[in-house]
Amino acid sequence: MNNPPTPVHTSPTHAPMTQFKQRDGQLLIGNFTLRQLESRVGQTPFYAYDRQLIKQRIEIFRQHMPEDLLLHYAIKANPMPALVDFIQPQVDGMDVASLGELNIALNSGMAPEQISFAGPGKNELELQAAIACGITLHCESATELERLKRISDQLGIKAKVALRINPDFTLKNSGMKMGGGAQPFGIDAEVAPQLLQQLDRYHLDFVGFHIYSGSQNLNADAIMKMQNETFQLSIKLMDLAPQVPQIINIGGGLGIPYFPGEKRLNLADIGENLHQQMDYLHLRYPHVKVVMELGRFLVAEAGIYVCKVLDIKTSRGEKFLITNGGLHHHLAASGNFGQIIRKNYPVAIDTKIGTQHEMPIETQKEVVSVVGPLCTPLDILSAKMSLPVANIGDLVVIYQSGAYGLSASPQHFLSHPAAAEILV
Repeated sequence: MNNPPTPVHTSPTHAPMTQFKQRDGQLLIGNFTLRQLESRVGQTPFYAYDRQLIKQRIEIFRQHMPEDLLLHYAIKANPMPALVDFIQPQVDGMDVASLGELNIALNSGMAPEQISFAGPGKNELELQAAIACGITLHCESATELERLKRISDQLGIKAKVALRINPDFTLKNSGMKMGGGAQPFGIDAEVAPQLLQQLDRYHLDFVGFHIYSGSQNLNADAIMKMQNETFQLSIKLMDLAPQVPQIINIGGGLGIPYFPGEKRLNLADIGENLHQQMDYLHLRYPHVKVVMELGRFLVAEAGIYVCKVLDIKTSRGEKFLITNGGLHHHLAASGNFGQIIRKNYPVAIDTKIGTQHEMPIETQKEVVSVVGPLCTPLDILSAKMSLPVANIGDLVVIYQSGAYGLSASPQHFLSHPAAAEILV
């Protein structure tokens, strides 16, 4: 006797804000149902990424942005090699933050001249490799400039350098501020003019600026204001530069909706504003290329994290679904990666017996917390959510999990088995 379909049922009060397809009420990742994916991967927990959704995000971005705006993929968002290989021909470059990420970018076939390397604490081996390969280094301090000069002299190769600037403004309403005020990132904007005057003595190949203020922002007005200020600062610094820069990297900051009430960005307005800013820039510096680097925006909504219910228990009136997943695989969903006040990611339950319930499962809801197996009260994947009644063996799906998932989590904490990853 054939088993009934296994539909994914979600809470209508926290419906997943995703673009995943469905077939006969079942969630599809690529052309696979969750149970098919579980069999293909051979385990839970696992991450699954839908390559067509990634492609769609890139296409949507291209549709709204200026044609001459260069798009770089920020590998730190998701460095899975197969995913990076898939993205490589669809973008104009990549941005890395470690030697490991640099090797992933190079192995994908991305040309060295299309790769940039940022980060406040690059070590000697990283600097040597980047200089030897011809990677553009985003220099974060005067001390790093001295190190780059020394290593360049040793190798007999001029390092390609863009100065990363810590602006005197910030991106308001951003999930994570990386500019404005005191920062470990970049050279303070008020110090940059003096450093530019001394740049010739370092005998480096100066190529431009990197100015970035913050990430995960859903306020188009705030993003446009930040971009306007970035272009103003860029022009001011270019006027002081010893040679005309080739590139201005304006960072990213484009957010995606994670939580109830959040709305998608108005890309049309952002794109139109960028048109105007780039037109003004090119009146004075016609050959300067503008780069926007994006990570989360391209991949976050294309990924899910799937774990399995191991046990169900009630403790003093509260019900818990205990799973084989947790913060060691998905730190962000636990609320311990940048959240000030913890919020639940969108969650769904895939039940093996869904259509066998006497009542439609959509009416059988309960308030539960989804937790992992770790010996810490921080191991919460979903706190007090209204979800369909689950059973041991059912799958828990966490959406918006394509960015800052496995690689951003303490995978070895308590030495539990690793999660798998698959690109479909």
